[in-house]
Amino acid sequence: MIREYADRLPVTAQTRVISLGEGGTPLVRAEKLAELTGCEVWIKVEGMNPTGSFKDRGMTMAMTAAVAAGAQAVVCASTGNTSASAAAYATAAGLSCAVLVPEGKISMGKLSQALAHGARLLQVDGNFDNCLELARKLAEAYPVFLVNSVNPARIEGQKTAAFEVVDVLGDAPDIHALPVGNAGNITAYWKGYREYAEPSGNAPAVSARRPRMWGFQAAGAAPIVAGHPVTEPDTIATAIRIGNPASWEQAEAARDESGGVIEAVADDQILEAHRWLSAREGVFVEPASAAGAAGIFKKFRAGELQPGQRIVITVTGHGLKDPDWGLQNLDGTPMQPEKVDFDVVSAARALGLEG
Repeated sequence: MIREYADRLPVTAQTRVISLGEGGTPLVRAEKLAELTGCEVWIKVEGMNPTGSFKDRGMTMAMTAAVAAGAQAVVCASTGNTSASAAAYATAAGLSCAVLVPEGKISMGKLSQALAHGARLLQVDGNFDNCLELARKLAEAYPVFLVNSVNPARIEGQKTAAFEVVDVLGDAPDIHALPVGNAGNITAYWKGYREYAEPSGNAPAVSARRPRMWGFQAAGAAPIVAGHPVTEPDTIATAIRIGNPASWEQAEAARDESGGVIEAVADDQILEAHRWLSAREGVFVEPASAAGAAGIFKKFRAGELQPGQRIVITVTGHGLKDPDWGLQNLDGTPMQPEKVDFDVVSAARALGLEG
C-alpha cells in the first residue's frame, strides 16, 4: 500500500516500510441497499485488512515512522482495534508495544489479538479518553513512540482508502458515509479525496470532484453532535465509544468543507444495520462498523437521500472482532440452532424440502 502510493506519502525509496500487506480492500456493490434507496451503493470492506480493521492503514505508516525515528517501543490507547493493529505491526517491526485499554470495555476478540501479538496490555480504570491522555503523557515523558491517530502518520496511511475508492470507481462518490469515534478516519478520507482532486507535481488531478462526508456517531457517544465532550459515553458500538475525539476539529472541517453532516444514530439503528449488512449484503461487521449504514437508513427514511446518487459506505472492522452480536436476534434473545434427528428425512423436513 505505501509503495503503491509512495508519491503521495512521506516516504522515500530508502524508507524501511513496516507492512503486513494492508490495503487493497474490496469495494463491494450493495445490491439490496441500492434497491431500497434507489442509489448506487458500495461498501468499502476494511475488515479485510491483516488484523481485521481499517487501523492497519494508519498503523503501517505510524510504525514505519517509529522505526525511522529510532524508537524501541510504541504506546497507544485503544477501544480494541488500535491495540490489535499496533501489537501486530510492532511485532513485525521488532518493537515492544504497550497498550492502554479501558477496563471491561473491550471485546474479547480484540483483546486476544493484542495479547497474542505480545503487547503489554494495561487495563485503565477509566474510559478511552482517559487512556489516550495517559498514553500522551507517557510519550511526552518517556522514550516511547505514540501511534494513536493524533500522530499525523496515521492519517497519512488512512487517506489511501479514499485513493482506492476513486481508483476503482473512476471518480469520487457523491456521498461517503462512515462511523465517527475518535474522528481520525473521516479526517483521513477527506484528506485523501482532497489530494486526489488536486494536481500532484506534474501529474493532473485524479478525480474531478469531492464527496460530501457523512459521519455518524453512536447516540450515547456523540460529542461532536452535542457540541461538547461526553464524560460517560455509552453504546454497544464499543469501537466508537469515545467522548472527546482527538480529531474533533478536523472532523468538523471535513464536514463543513465537504458540505456534509455528522449526526447520531441510536444503538437499535446500528444493530438493525449490522444485521442487514450480514443477512442481506453478505458483509459481516462489528457493530460500530455498521454506524455508517445506519446513517444511510436514517437519512433515507427521513426523505433526505436523493435517489440516483453514488454512495460509498466504509465498514471499519470485521464481525469476528465482536462476534457475540451475530448470535442475537433483533429483540436481544439468543439465536439457537435447530436440532434434528440423524436422518435425511428429518433434515429435509427442517429445511422445508419435503415434496
